[in-house]
Amino acid sequence: MEKQDHFANTTATAANGSESTDFIRTRILADNASGRFQGQVHTRFPPEPNGYLHLGHAKSICLNFGVAREFGGKCNLRFDDTNPVKEDMEYVNAIREDVRWLGGDWDDREFYASNYFEALYTYAEALIEKGAAYVDDLSADEIRAMRGTLTEPGQESPYRNRSVEENLDLFRRMRKGEFPDGARVLRAKIDMASPNIVMRDPTLYRIRHTSHQRTGDTWCIYPLYDFAHCLSDSLEGITHSLCTLEFVNNRELYDWVLDTLGVYHPQQIEFARLNLTYTVLSKRKLITLVKEGYVRGWDDPRLPTLQGLRRRGVPPEALRDFCRRIGMARADSTVEYALLEFCIREYLNAHAPRLMAVLDPIHVVIENYPEDQTEYFDLPLYPEDDSFGTRKVPFCRDLWIERDDFRAEPPKKFHRLYPGNEVRLRYAYLLTCREAVYGESGELLELRCTIDPQSRGGQSPDGRKVKGTIHWVSMRHAKACEVRLYDQLFAVPDPENVPEGKTFLDNIAPSSMTCVSAMLEPALAERPTGECVQFERVGYFCKDKDSTPDHPVFNRTATLRDSWAKMEKKS
Repeated sequence: MEKQDHFANTTATAANGSESTDFIRTRILADNASGRFQGQVHTRFPPEPNGYLHLGHAKSICLNFGVAREFGGKCNLRFDDTNPVKEDMEYVNAIREDVRWLGGDWDDREFYASNYFEALYTYAEALIEKGAAYVDDLSADEIRAMRGTLTEPGQESPYRNRSVEENLDLFRRMRKGEFPDGARVLRAKIDMASPNIVMRDPTLYRIRHTSHQRTGDTWCIYPLYDFAHCLSDSLEGITHSLCTLEFVNNRELYDWVLDTLGVYHPQQIEFARLNLTYTVLSKRKLITLVKEGYVRGWDDPRLPTLQGLRRRGVPPEALRDFCRRIGMARADSTVEYALLEFCIREYLNAHAPRLMAVLDPIHVVIENYPEDQTEYFDLPLYPEDDSFGTRKVPFCRDLWIERDDFRAEPPKKFHRLYPGNEVRLRYAYLLTCREAVYGESGELLELRCTIDPQSRGGQSPDGRKVKGTIHWVSMRHAKACEVRLYDQLFAVPDPENVPEGKTFLDNIAPSSMTCVSAMLEPALAERPTGECVQFERVGYFCKDKDSTPDHPVFNRTATLRDSWAKMEKKS
């Protein structure tokens, strides 16, 4: 079977839907035209397996896999697993799952930096032999203190001018495990007066007597990311190493390592990372939210992790559309959260089946309908598309409707239910409210109503106009359900912008999740876990993995309100 190409149309798209060619694709087109890399395009998505992927990674996944597909190239999945202290196979498995869910396909090209540990060690010795690296006995704090500032040069280590023979001997003894953690490091010998602080003799290797998830206890020295990353790109034949702007200063080191060793040299290109309103995408801050119990785990639907978005019911197609719309830029900017919601809503509007649920139920008694009678309506799952099929919906004398669909004293232009007013029960009958019944403390208990028996299907038998339409659920057949109404986790657009003495945690919205007991039509309770549906007139919801046959649970994915369209109209 031919593979589905999820990234077949990944050209950057402006918010108005028009196509544009971004600077990365322009650069690749120029490289292909010049014959650089023999016209090949080979990218990689290189996560560190020390956490879960989030929306920022989705942008990188779509870019790297998308560019490779567009230019008929390849994209590797590579785990930059150089820090065994923070890494775990749990993250490896989750990353694989997330990339596949978003549409990435790396065939048999799953690699690890740890695959290259022996080669990286050999390269490190080659630098020592060239006089371009040395073993330093300074502690991490001492190295940091001697690095200098943006306006002052750094100080050379007293161990900088060791002989090649002494450096090789010490480095080999580091590998044998003769020294404790932190006793020595291997540093590049570049320029302690460089205006780029990254180039002031950066550390290449450190001692860590820690078992590695893949290599076990074979190694007790590990390469740092900047050293391993560029050489891994080189070893894999990557042509365009695409990374976020935070690595722009590191590009000089990337180039120095490859050029000094005289090995194959990919081109590093930086793009702006994703910043989203009402959201934090810092791995450290996400860990804080999870570890300190502000959310219910890495797949909490309020988090911007791909696991959380998937549990919330966000379709991968919507995320790919979002990434196309925001495009690629060289300068950092912030994207409105409303655009993400718009992309989710756009996709679900065309693909989610429609069913009925009542989130805040009030009892309706149809006085002129037989108490023991039940009839069934064969209703479409999607009114404009017969291919979705139909479902049978029961109707009886006692119904649930939304409490908000009734007003004892209606405001102007209120076209729903109030005493004496007639509305359309969706697909069923025309309904007129005769009386509202209240309890001793004034609470609304039930509504006494009548239907027009000649209006079956919700059609007016004499052509009279009925403005309001409301949804309903048969009380006798309703399935009780827990509905989790998720909203943005943070109450302000920029959660990290806080006054002195405060942290981003002080901006958490107190009502980011509300649980309600709802009533569902029977077919809705039977939908599969993970499927997203529209609760008619309410919003889009996804059946959660916490569901049981007796206790279905739905998460709100998105409301029906399109705030992005309003923002675009105003601008």
